[in-house]
Amino acid sequence: MNLYEHTIVARQDTSPAQLKQLEEKYSKIVEKNEGNIVKLENWGLMNLSYLIKKNKKGNYIHFKIKANGKILAELEKNEKIDKNLLRYMTVRVKKFDLETEYFSKNDEKGLEKNYKNKYEKKNQ
Repeated sequence: MNLYEHTIVARQDTSPAQLKQLEEKYSKIVEKNEGNIVKLENWGLMNLSYLIKKNKKGNYIHFKIKANGKILAELEKNEKIDKNLLRYMTVRVKKFDLETEYFSKNDEKGLEKNYKNKYEKKNQ
């Protein structure tokens, strides 16, 4: 099985209940096809770099998935027809970074500290 990071961007006017339904819908697709969701992160509402379908912002949901290519094809087939989604992207990775919370609002100073620690280790 391969490791993938999969991110979906939902419309800005999507309610929290609808976001929860999206998370469950795509989680079930992965699990139904014998894949495994290692981690699910809701990054929240963030600004888009440019307008997408008249939206300035989007709700980001990020999945860390252990699966094969057939599962991704099934996911993307369902995402193409979902009217609540603006964009989706899948990236294959060699290993997951399960420790860093990139978009955690309470831990911005912790991220800076974590970045400095990694930087110092590389330069030693």
